[in-house]
Amino acid sequence: MKYTAVFFDLDGTLTESGTGIIRSFRYAFEKMEMELDPEADLSVVIGPPLAGSFIRFGVPAERADEAVRKYRERYMTVGKYENEPYPGIRELLAKLKEAGLKLYVATSKPELLAVDILEHFDLAKYFDEIAGASMDGKRGTKEQVIRWLIEKADLKETAVMVGDTEFDITGAKQTGLDGIGVTWGYGTKESMKEAGADGLADTMDELYTLITAE
Repeated sequence: MKYTAVFFDLDGTLTESGTGIIRSFRYAFEKMEMELDPEADLSVVIGPPLAGSFIRFGVPAERADEAVRKYRERYMTVGKYENEPYPGIRELLAKLKEAGLKLYVATSKPELLAVDILEHFDLAKYFDEIAGASMDGKRGTKEQVIRWLIEKADLKETAVMVGDTEFDITGAKQTGLDGIGVTWGYGTKESMKEAGADGLADTMDELYTLITAE
């Protein structure tokens, strides 16, 4: 096989987490007494770092940290469980492990939260390491998380990043990895192609084939 390790994004790739994220995003605006267009397409806030997403939707930069705190009030207690693994993902992970691949998670979600979610859904057991944003702020973007994981596991030449948005593909390219996009999440085929995706998978079987190809 071309690859010996796979880095997976979490939201929109392993689990369908949109409901909890979007409801918590709206909650933050309510608590800050700020208006948010009820018809706004909030799917774009799933994946990127939260502070930037709040600024994108009108929160002043100086209040972005406050918005993130309000978001987490709801997400940490309720929103993280308004979430479910995609059909077939458990079977895919098991097949990849059986094929001898090492599996990792590389998410811009706080690492402790990512571990909690994956343990809740009994998915953590498939991964050699779960890496996410650090609470000290030194590791937050997808590029930073991937780079940290590459260095820790010494995998740069043999790993591939799998995700559902252009941020995952861009993070892969910035760190020298191939990037495979999945179309069941929250990004678009066009944006992932423009970011330089090395392949796109519409199904779990297609993803398995792309990962395990010679």
